[in-house]
Amino acid sequence: MSTNWAGNVTYRAARLHEPRTLDELRAVVAAAPSIRALGSRHTFNAIADADEQVSVRGLPADVVLDEDAVTFNAGLTYGELAQQLDGRALHNLGSLPHITVAGAIATATHGSGTGNLATAVRALELVTSTGELVTARRGDPDFDGMVVHLGRLGVLTRLTLDTEPFYEVGQRVFEGLSWDALLEHFDAILSATYSVSVFTRWDAVDMVWLKARGTPPETLYDARPATVDRHPIIELDPVNCTAQLGRPGPWWDRLPHFRMGFTPSHGAEIQAEYVLPREHAVHAIQALRALTVPHLLVSEIRTISADALWMSTAYERDSVAFHFTFERVPIEGVLRDVEAALAPFEPRPHPGKAHLQPGTYPRADDFARLAERLDPRGAFRVTEPR
Repeated sequence: MSTNWAGNVTYRAARLHEPRTLDELRAVVAAAPSIRALGSRHTFNAIADADEQVSVRGLPADVVLDEDAVTFNAGLTYGELAQQLDGRALHNLGSLPHITVAGAIATATHGSGTGNLATAVRALELVTSTGELVTARRGDPDFDGMVVHLGRLGVLTRLTLDTEPFYEVGQRVFEGLSWDALLEHFDAILSATYSVSVFTRWDAVDMVWLKARGTPPETLYDARPATVDRHPIIELDPVNCTAQLGRPGPWWDRLPHFRMGFTPSHGAEIQAEYVLPREHAVHAIQALRALTVPHLLVSEIRTISADALWMSTAYERDSVAFHFTFERVPIEGVLRDVEAALAPFEPRPHPGKAHLQPGTYPRADDFARLAERLDPRGAFRVTEPR
């Protein structure tokens, strides 16, 4: 039996299918009583688990570039896709270029400020539980419900993403920002550049990472610029992190926190994340600062633009995300305290990360009806992630 990336979840799946053709994939899916797609395993709950699993990474990459879009095998990682864009760029990347595009899209994984990664989807193709190949494009009636599909509609096989002209990004880290400055100027700080991450362990603001299209600013209120590269977990060697100190570089080598080709992040960890309306950010920070949060390696605060995708954590609300990286130990009690502290602020947990309580989504009933229609056998709806 296999495990997820962090080793905190052992999959019950008795078999992992790795088809090499679309027809093979369709046959596998149609025959399986219970099945889920498996990507880079960078999830921290059972969202990718079922009696059987299937990976589309064995299908041809078949990258097709158009003037302002790219179409490709959804099982590619962002790092693999970035290398084939030939002078084009994506609007955003997550912290890790190692994750599959399909997995990031399915769970509304985000970058910072410019909208979650799924907002770039222009068209998609998936195989339903009857083996049917279904396609949808932006503007189609069900499209906004199909993009962030949580693995419950089918197996995503191909995607078309918006692209834009190539751009460079400069990254600078600031240290020692006071809580007073962060709370008083929260909106200005989190909007200071194209992407902003605040790292903390709730006793102090450890770092603020600014990623700018062009040159990042050299001052940030009462913080001081770091004089060496940093890792988000401040005690760790930054050798695997993307270059800082304001040095410009290609978008794909600055927007992520971690470099391609290296082991990302801490490894033996469990991640959780909660997304709230942005207007609650300051009060949520104050609530979290009042907690004792054991086993915490680091927290990250970022913002996300509102979108129209039914099951997105940022659906119809500009949002702030509170991310937690914990040691790989039992954390149910910690999550219970964190969720209780955030409960007044309408939190929506990242569906691929550890959590206890689900969020509230205005289009959840519409999504359930869409799942019943696209998955009449219930083959993708047997596992509720926690």
